[in-house]
Amino acid sequence: MPGRRRLPERMPSTPNENHQKTPASSESSRSSVSLGDRLKSPRTLVSFALAAAFIIFVFRNLDLNVSEIADNIASGNPFWIGLGFLAYYGAFPIRSWRWRKLMESAGIYKRGEHLPVYSIGSLSEIFVLSWFANCLVPAKLGDAYRGYLLRARAGVSFASTLGTIVAERFIDVFALVGLMVAAALLTFHGDVPEDVQLPLVGGGVLVLVGLVGLAFVARYRSALLKLVPERFSAPVDRLQGGVLSSFARQGWVPVTAATAVIWATEGLRVYCVAAAFDVQLSAPEAIFVALLASLLTVIPLTPAGLGVVESGTIIALKLLDVTDTDAATIALVDRGIAYWSVIVVGAVLWIVVRRRG
Repeated sequence: MPGRRRLPERMPSTPNENHQKTPASSESSRSSVSLGDRLKSPRTLVSFALAAAFIIFVFRNLDLNVSEIADNIASGNPFWIGLGFLAYYGAFPIRSWRWRKLMESAGIYKRGEHLPVYSIGSLSEIFVLSWFANCLVPAKLGDAYRGYLLRARAGVSFASTLGTIVAERFIDVFALVGLMVAAALLTFHGDVPEDVQLPLVGGGVLVLVGLVGLAFVARYRSALLKLVPERFSAPVDRLQGGVLSSFARQGWVPVTAATAVIWATEGLRVYCVAAAFDVQLSAPEAIFVALLASLLTVIPLTPAGLGVVESGTIIALKLLDVTDTDAATIALVDRGIAYWSVIVVGAVLWIVVRRRG
């Protein structure tokens, strides 16, 4: 492509050399990230069918009365539901700030660089659009879409950016599982029910696999690159570099603090939704339910865990002695905030961005 600078065969050894700007026009033309194509794919359609099957199965097995649930939803306190919305969407700027700190550690963003694309507002916009994509297609493809959007806007390496997103996911899983175990122990006073033990064990396995994977890549990075075909060695090297450099010690404290605030807002959202229907949850209970729901989104069967999350939330609330109707109400309204509203907001934002060019 005329005027396009060739990418080096290997990623430079110093983190700041990652900060290479390359033309974004070619990225804009890639059909592989087309949301329309992904949405119409058989895999996506099957995933939505699975989500519907999950919800129908739970409603039938718990003998839930749809009419009662609808009446209960209509009686919800709008003040508390509004606070739930604020808690959820208020976390996006914090997530964006944390992502920028990770990009700073990886050398993609330089402190004091005042490009508009790295502003919290712009990064929050990218986050919402990526969440929108995650709500439409399975397997967390919205994360790749987030990397693509930054690549298209800032011209930075897609592989390096994706590495920071992978690192962010590692951090979230580590924090999520640790906090969920603590919340479960506090909620059930050390006697965790068997139904809760399985997701805790599954989360622990994810953490273990993540730690082993990070250690393995850090130790054998050069050897692993030799196994990769030469045409893919440069992007794979950047991906590995983006992941590993994101864990820089100098940025660990602010990233950890931001992560704690992010997960606290998740618990706050569930607490507010429950309060809207006169269900009083303690802080550990609200955090436990919220984190369990987030852990279930990791399951790649449906978009953003649709169906799986609602089912898991209802079961978790029932373990806390919440009535069937209230449990289903809270689960559906909470997902109305964390899933369906994202589709609405994301669709509007997507249209605005496309018109803006």
